[in-house]
Amino acid sequence: MSDQQQPPQMSEEELRAAYEQQLEEQLRTLRVEDVIVQTIVTLVNLGGRRAGLAPGTEDERDPEQLRLSIEGARALVGLIEDQLGPDATAIREALSQLQMAYAQLAGGTPPEGGAPQGGAGQDPPQQPDQGGAGPAQSSGRLWVPGQ
Repeated sequence: MSDQQQPPQMSEEELRAAYEQQLEEQLRTLRVEDVIVQTIVTLVNLGGRRAGLAPGTEDERDPEQLRLSIEGARALVGLIEDQLGPDATAIREALSQLQMAYAQLAGGTPPEGGAPQGGAGQDPPQQPDQGGAGPAQSSGRLWVPGQ
């Protein structure tokens, strides 16, 4: 039985040739749209971490990295949006959540997990929607549904 559990030994050259053959087959069947979708998902997930949205990632907050993930995902969604079908809605919703998190981070929310919107001492900077566009929206960097 132990012979069946152990794979036959291959030389380094044979392993490399097998790997290259497998990679070639994957590239032959892979579509660019699939790579773009996977990249969008990766950017959204990474953006969530850089926004500190996932439990335990509060110390990973980085507004600039969050902004880049949003901009990158938005650009890529525009390339394949008509091919996403029902997944487009979920992706747009995730991007909206990231954009709201970015607006809060850019508006002065304490990065160390301080009080959310109703917190003491930080209310005025966190309220960009009081009668006008906030800094992210007025700069054109914030995507707003319907606009």
